[in-house]
Amino acid sequence: MKRYVNVRGGAGDVTKPTQARPQDNLYLAVNYNYLKDAEIPADKPTTGSFNVLADNVEENLMADFADFARGAKDISDNPELQNAVELYKLTGDFNKRDADGVTPALADMQEILDIKDFAELNETAAKLELNGHSLPINFGVDTDMKDTKHHVLATSGPGLFLSDTTQYGTEVGDKLLRVFETQSAYLLTLMGMNEAEALINVHRALELDAQLSKIVKSNEEWADYPATYNPYEFTEFAKYFKSFDVTSYVKELLGKVPDKVIEAEPRFLKATEDVLNEDNFPNIKSWMLVNFVNGVSGSLSQKMREAGFSYRQAVTGVKELAKPEKQAYQVANSNFDEVVGIYYGKKYFGADAKADVISMIHKMIAIYENRLTNNDWLSDATKKKAIVKLKAMELKVGYPDKVEDIYKRLKITPASKGGTLYSNLKGIRLERIKYNLEKIDEDVDRTVWNMPGNLVNASYDPSKNDLTFPAAILQAPFYDLHASSSTNYGGIGAVIAHEISHAFDNNGAKFDEIGNMVNWWTDDDFKKFEEKTQAEIALFDGLQYGPGKINGKQVVSENVADIGGLSNAVEAAKSEKDANMVELFENWARVWSMKAAPEYMQMLLAVDVHAPGPMRANVQPQNLPEFYEAFGVTKSDGMYLEPEKRVNIW
Repeated sequence: MKRYVNVRGGAGDVTKPTQARPQDNLYLAVNYNYLKDAEIPADKPTTGSFNVLADNVEENLMADFADFARGAKDISDNPELQNAVELYKLTGDFNKRDADGVTPALADMQEILDIKDFAELNETAAKLELNGHSLPINFGVDTDMKDTKHHVLATSGPGLFLSDTTQYGTEVGDKLLRVFETQSAYLLTLMGMNEAEALINVHRALELDAQLSKIVKSNEEWADYPATYNPYEFTEFAKYFKSFDVTSYVKELLGKVPDKVIEAEPRFLKATEDVLNEDNFPNIKSWMLVNFVNGVSGSLSQKMREAGFSYRQAVTGVKELAKPEKQAYQVANSNFDEVVGIYYGKKYFGADAKADVISMIHKMIAIYENRLTNNDWLSDATKKKAIVKLKAMELKVGYPDKVEDIYKRLKITPASKGGTLYSNLKGIRLERIKYNLEKIDEDVDRTVWNMPGNLVNASYDPSKNDLTFPAAILQAPFYDLHASSSTNYGGIGAVIAHEISHAFDNNGAKFDEIGNMVNWWTDDDFKKFEEKTQAEIALFDGLQYGPGKINGKQVVSENVADIGGLSNAVEAAKSEKDANMVELFENWARVWSMKAAPEYMQMLLAVDVHAPGPMRANVQPQNLPEFYEAFGVTKSDGMYLEPEKRVNIW
C-alpha cells in the first residue's frame, strides 16, 4: 500500500475525475461519478453543486418571466416586478437593439470625446460621474465601520483591466491584455472611431492601467477588510490632490463637503497626484473611453455584444454568449434582484423549511455558545464579550419582508414610449448613484438584505452582525427536509456555522455586537488567535489547484469560517439520535463539487477570497478527529494529516 505523509488536500488532482477511496481523497471518492459525467454549460465557465442549483433557479424564473412577458400571469399588484418585466422585454428585443445599433450610446461617448483638457475634466468631473462615467478615483457613501448607525463618504482607487495586480508582468497577464487590447480597439471602431485613433486610445488606456496596477491594492490586500478603514479629516485628505480639485468635485456630488472621508487605499491616495494631473490627461481620457465602450457593449446590438465577449471568454474559458432569452432574464434579475428574490421566495420557499432552518440556526448558535464557554485558550473577559456578540446576531432567512426603496425608484420606459435597453440601464445606474449619495445624512437601515432570495449563497455582515440565508440555498444538497440530520448538518448546518464563524474570523473578530469596529479582545487572547489564523494560512498556502497555487493569506477569513463551520456542524450532528459522520462528511464533500475551465480556475485563484471548493472539501475534514474515526484514516492514507499540522480554532 502506498504511504502518504502530511498530504494537505488529499492525494491526487481534484480537478480530474479519478476514482479514489475516501481515505485518500474524500472529494474525488464522493464526486467521481458526477465529475466524470458533468458537462459545463456552453455559456458558463463552471458547473457544480452551487451552479446546478443556481441553474435550476434560473430555469424556473426564466419560465416565469416568459409567462409575465406574454401576459399569462397577472402581476398588476407588483409594480416593481412589472418594471423588471419591461426591462426583460427590452433586453430580449434584438430586432430593435440591432436596428438601433450603437446610436443610443453615441451621445455619452461624445461627452468623453469633448473633454478638451485637464482643466475641463476638473470642471466637469462631478457631472461626468453623475452621468455614469468612470473616473480613475471612486467616491461613494458607505456605512461608517466605527459608527454603524451612520453613513460616511468613502473612496478608493479604480479597478484594473486584469483581475489582480499580481497578474501584471506575467505570461498569463500579458496574454489577457493582448485580448483586451484587440477587443477594445474593435469596439471603438464599431462606435465610429477610425482604427488608428482607436489603437492610440487603447494604448494610452493600457499605460494608465499599468500605472494603476503598481499603486492599487492586490486582492490579498483587499481581503483584510478592517484595513480599508483609514479615516481622514477632509481638509487633510484634500491636500494630497494638487492638480485635481477634489473639494469642488465632492461638494457637487454631495451638495456639501463632509468633515471626514474614509480612504480604502492609502497607497493610492499618496500617489494620486501622479495619476490625476495635466500631463496624464490623454491617458485618463483614453482610459475613460475604453472603460465606456467595454461597459456598454452588452446593452447595444448583437454585434456589439459579440465584440465585447472575447476578453470575458479569455478570462473565464466560457465558450458561448448566453442565448437572448437568457440574457433578457439575467439583465432583469441583476437590476431588480431583490424584487425577483422576493417573488421567488414567496412562490418556491415553504414555511416548514423556513421554520426547520431557523431551528437549526438557533441550535448552532447554542452549540457555539457552549464551545465558547468551554474554550480553553480564551480568557473569561473575551469569552463573555464573544457570547454577547453571538447572542446579538440578527437572522435573515428566506427573503425580506419588504422591498428596499431603491426599487420603487427604478422606472422602465418601454420601447413604445421611446425607451431603449441602453437608456434604461443608464437610468438605473444614475438612480443608484443618486440613491447612494443621498444616504450621507441618513441613518443606516439595518433591515436591508445583502443578498436576494433567489441567490444560492449565504452571508455574514460584520457591520450589522447579521446572518443571511436566502431561500435558494435552502434546498438539496445543502438542505432537504426529508434527509437525515447528519446529511443536512454536512450541508446547510456547516453553511450556517460557517457564517456564524465569520463573526470570529480574522476580519469579523474586530467588530462588536452592533457591528462597530472595536477591539473587544485582551492583547494576549488576540495574539493566540493570530497564531491560529497563521496556522490556517499555512494549511492552504501553496496548495496546487489546476493551473496555479492557492494564496493562503487571500483565503484565510473564509478558511477560518470553514473550519469553524464544519467543526460546529459535526458537534451538532453528534447530538442527534441518528448521528452518522460518514453521511455528514460525504455531503460536505458533495456540496463543493465543481468542474471548471482552466481559465476560470486561474481567475478564481487570482480574485476569490474563498479557496476552490474541491480544496475546501478535502482540507478541512483533515483537521477533525471525527473524520479519521468515520473512515478509519491511518498514517498510510492520502487524507492523513499529521496532528501538529491540524488547525482547530472555533
